Amino acid sequence: MTVQLTINDQQIDAPAGRTLFDYAEQAGVQVPTSCQKNGKCRECMVEMVEGEQLLSPRTHEEEHLPADFRLACRAAVAARSGSIRCHTMRRGKLVIADQGDCLEEVLANSPLDPAVTRVGNQVLLDGQPIAESTGPLYGLALDLGTTTVVLRLVDLETGLTVQSQSFENPQRFGGSDVMARISYDTHHSGRLLQRTLLAYLRHAIEAFDSAGTDIYEMVVAGNTTMRDLCFGLDVYSIGQRPYQSLTEKAWLAGSQTTTALTTVARRLRLPIHPEARIYGMPLVRGHVGADAAACMLAIDLAREERQIALMDIGTNTELVVGNRRRLLAASCPAGPAFEGGAIACGMPGLPGAIEKVSIDQDGQVTCQVIGDGPAQGICGSGLVDTLSELLRTGRMDHFGRLAGGADRFVIDQQAGLYVSEEDISQLAQAKGANVAGLRIVLDTMGTDFDHLDRFYLAGGFARHLDLTAAQRIGLIPDIPPERILQIGNAAIEGATLALRSVSRRQELERLVGTATHVELETHEQFFDHYVEGCLYVPVTSATTFTDS
Repeated sequence: MTVQLTINDQQIDAPAGRTLFDYAEQAGVQVPTSCQKNGKCRECMVEMVEGEQLLSPRTHEEEHLPADFRLACRAAVAARSGSIRCHTMRRGKLVIADQGDCLEEVLANSPLDPAVTRVGNQVLLDGQPIAESTGPLYGLALDLGTTTVVLRLVDLETGLTVQSQSFENPQRFGGSDVMARISYDTHHSGRLLQRTLLAYLRHAIEAFDSAGTDIYEMVVAGNTTMRDLCFGLDVYSIGQRPYQSLTEKAWLAGSQTTTALTTVARRLRLPIHPEARIYGMPLVRGHVGADAAACMLAIDLAREERQIALMDIGTNTELVVGNRRRLLAASCPAGPAFEGGAIACGMPGLPGAIEKVSIDQDGQVTCQVIGDGPAQGICGSGLVDTLSELLRTGRMDHFGRLAGGADRFVIDQQAGLYVSEEDISQLAQAKGANVAGLRIVLDTMGTDFDHLDRFYLAGGFARHLDLTAAQRIGLIPDIPPERILQIGNAAIEGATLALRSVSRRQELERLVGTATHVELETHEQFFDHYVEGCLYVPVTSATTFTDS
């Protein structure tokens, strides 16, 4: 008898006495490390799915990790039989959608005037020499999401993307949402969240087919907490009313002219040119961060005359409503359900995730799996499809209760995948927060859904949504589909535009300064809108379902 270890879906016999890291290497699974298995860098985290009790006791190097996480180099197989399942924080390339047609148009109409230029063999940053080289001039665009990190290598002389990659945010050991990570960072010394993220970024940059010294600028988009953690700022104030970053406080006090951040690469020990600039895009307000600002740049909001709504759906949904003359912004604490978190069989949009579901009248389920392999879990778009189909076929009511008193609906019997009533409740709460945010911001603006000329849905999750399903369950407004544009990961597009164009970057800094923040939690009607939004009914300008 021996232990069966499954790591990143690779199975291997694991006799007692060796570490998970040793067996990962034997199975061909790359585990990030900078200290060569000495327990010092704390990068080799694995998330335990099964069998943690079969491992050696925790060491002092693992004291910062919650129960479901171990360091692969410290955790040794201690039992002689059983099953252990775990995965690293980089389970392959996540599914990231390309930009929509509207974003291609913005890109085509944007100037190519990067901060990095060349005169002879001198490389200039803002006109000042920082290096001598005849090699390429590269930049990095980074979308730092709570769940997903996306990185692009861009040729600054042509404006074209050379390579891109993405991975799960390794900071998940600090919690699945921004408030949990703020609490973790506040109560743990050593900037562990920043150190872990930067370590993974180093590995990602080194994986590009280019010399790191040819990279002279990096633009960072991300929500307020993610951006500030990356730069090593104290994020405590973001978790306390009025939920303001230190940079926003300084800007409001007049001691800074922008909420953008800058530092140099050597201070973050990134493997690019040491004098390269790291530019953190400006914040909008509160938790509406640099990712929302990047989305605003991607849709060319500075030139928009129409009435638009921009919703970047994720763990922390950002909402912007208005046009270039007047802008309102709010953040909706939706939680991780849209990205597969807090769901019994949930997972991110990785190969193996069920992304589309249909149910016939006999209850037969048909699934589409990312990568066309066996199903391993269900991602956010698959969950939305499932609940829409349950509602359509009468297997779930408007309150989210399953018919016949059932507590779950089985999607894939063979794989043991199902949706529970608790999962239905998690999604209801997530969409309830979004609906409440939309209603309150539109009311503050003095308009409603019917008067929106464009409704932009941003984010990888939103890109893969079936609009009919999303409208049926009340996730997005019930407005004509021709007004809805699914624009994918607009944050990485905006970060790329900022990297390509100093003038557009400056224009954005002016634009975000005009936005007015709407604080949802203190609004007198927030709870009423939230409760209504939790119902599985279409969302219209008028309240449509008030029975209890």
